[in-house]
Amino acid sequence: MSSSAFVPALSGVEKQDFRNAMSRLGAAVNIVTTDGPGGRAGFTASAVCSVTDAPPTLLVCVNRSASVWPAFSQNQVLCVNTLAAGHEALSNLFGGKTPMETRFLAAGWHTLATGAPILDDAVASFDCRISRTVSVGTHDILFCEAQALVCSAQGSGLIWFDRGYHHLLRQAAS
Repeated sequence: MSSSAFVPALSGVEKQDFRNAMSRLGAAVNIVTTDGPGGRAGFTASAVCSVTDAPPTLLVCVNRSASVWPAFSQNQVLCVNTLAAGHEALSNLFGGKTPMETRFLAAGWHTLATGAPILDDAVASFDCRISRTVSVGTHDILFCEAQALVCSAQGSGLIWFDRGYHHLLRQAAS
């Protein structure tokens, strides 16, 4: 079996039961962006996590049937922008069917190493090159090596839990 493919095993778990259980797995809300020859694109994602710090790598899951998939596949760069409390409307905008140009007009952006759009007031932004892609079921898992980082000392976090947004308060400095 190829290391870049996954053959699903037969499962007794129903799709809707799995989705219901996953709704109880709280996760940071992120807007994942890209720009390059494949065009500028972005989508809202909670399927993001750390892989290793040597080299600094995270993973991002994207549905291959999503309208943004060709841009990410062609550009091979992305930025994971972790949203702050108060970014709910922006998250909804990037999670819907809104035209791409309208999505990006709703916030301020800049770039660092890769040229992928970085949200001006994100809690953290991970500017990455895609180093490997693994296909599983309907999604591609993008392994993304960080080229630059930006972290904000301001704002609280935003998570998605039980099909709704929740704020995470920043701890006071000790």
